[in-house]
Formats: sequence, structure tokens, C-alpha cells
Amino acid sequence: MKKHITVCAALGLLYATSGFGAESAAAPPVDTRYSNEWEFSVTPYLWAPALSGTIAHRRLPVVDISASFDKILDNLDFAAMLMADARKGRYSIFGDLIYVKVGAQGDTKREILATSADVKNESFAGFLGGGYSVLENSPHRLEVVGGLRVWSVDTDITFKGPLGAGRKHSDNATWVDALVGVRGNYAFSSKAYLTGWGLIGAGGADAEWDLGLGVGYHFSKTISGTIGYRAIGVDYDHNGFKYDAVLQGPMAGLTIRF
Repeated sequence: MKKHITVCAALGLLYATSGFGAESAAAPPVDTRYSNEWEFSVTPYLWAPALSGTIAHRRLPVVDISASFDKILDNLDFAAMLMADARKGRYSIFGDLIYVKVGAQGDTKREILATSADVKNESFAGFLGGGYSVLENSPHRLEVVGGLRVWSVDTDITFKGPLGAGRKHSDNATWVDALVGVRGNYAFSSKAYLTGWGLIGAGGADAEWDLGLGVGYHFSKTISGTIGYRAIGVDYDHNGFKYDAVLQGPMAGLTIRF
């Protein structure tokens, strides 16, 4: 598949205890005493996700897609994120907007109408949730979180083969999932930290999950940097539209707290 490669230029707004998504946990200051004042943070960051899984449209061949790790930038067309968080005491409210446009090559299962296919996928996901910290007077943080995520997915499939060569089909779906999980960070020292998160849920989709892990460093009380890896999986199958896919790839961000 011929690609027009646009290196991911993703901009996100993230809060002090989130790393690479509203569900994650990037580094707060090591002093985790709770404040009665509102606290905010923003994080510009990059994410380069690859796409793999199974996609199908109504009455058309099922396509298995796979993009290897070394082909992430070849397959990625564009990705953009916008996230925001507000925290007061042990409680937090946060949002996460993600837009990803990625391509992949796929194989049909029976190879009767087509032998392979080129797939273009556009995914928008918007998450709104809240959290509660269960640790007190600790340099570490662990939060129980929950919320709703709205998905809007549009896929274009161009089939290759004796009967389907060059035929392009488009379909889309929108749904809402409820998610619950945890996020937290572990301070190795006053500067270095480990951050991670995990969410699982369902709703319009049969299943959805979101996992991430990263390491970071505090450059000052207000600025820290984090690098890591994030994977989001969703299994949706309704009215002939199937989207059973995993988006995964490396991430890097710079958090500014205020």
C-alpha cells in the first residue's frame, strides 16, 4: 500500500497524575499531600500507534490486518490528542480526546472474492471520567478511576484479487463504552518515577481495554518528561460492522503543572 507518511504530531492536555492519556498516571510532584485548591496540568505528547486485528463490512469478506512494530511510521498517517484534568484533594475529573488515522495491509480469510486488501482506519475516541486516590501521605499514588468513552470509527477497505480488484468499500459506527480501572505512579526518587494504568470495560463494544507503562523524570516542580508505551484494544461487532482491533505504540510527553 502506498502511504503518504505524516509523522505523528499529537498535542494533548493532561493532568499532573496522568501520563499519556486521561486514564494513565504521569508524574505528580513527589510531595503528594492533598490540596484543597484546584490543580491543573497540560502535556504536549507524541503517540505513534500501529493497527492490527480484524475488520469487516456488511456481507463483504472479513479482513485480517497486521502492522509490525518496525512499520509504525510507514502506516501512520496522522494522530492527535487533547486531554485535560482538574484535581482537588483526592478527587479528579478528566477528559481525553484521541484522533488516529492509520493504514494497514490485510488478508481475506477464504481468498475467493479477494486475496488481500488495503485498509484505512480513522478512529475518534472521547473519554470523560473521574478518579479517587486511595493512598494517603505517600510519595506514591494509586487511583481508582471510571468513566465513559465514545467511539466513532470509519474504515475504508480496498480489495485486491480476481473479482474484487480495486473495489473500495466504506463503513462506520459510533458507540459508547463504560470503563473502570486503576492508575498510579511509583517514585524511585525525588526525580525519577514509574507510571502505569489499566482500564477495562464494555458497552456498545463486547470488550475494551487500555494499558500503558512509562518512566519519567522531574526537571523541576512544574515540568517533567515521560516516555512509555500504550495499547488500546476494542472488540465491536454490530449490524455487520466488525472492528476488533488493537492500537499500540510508543509515546513521549512533557508535563507542565500549574
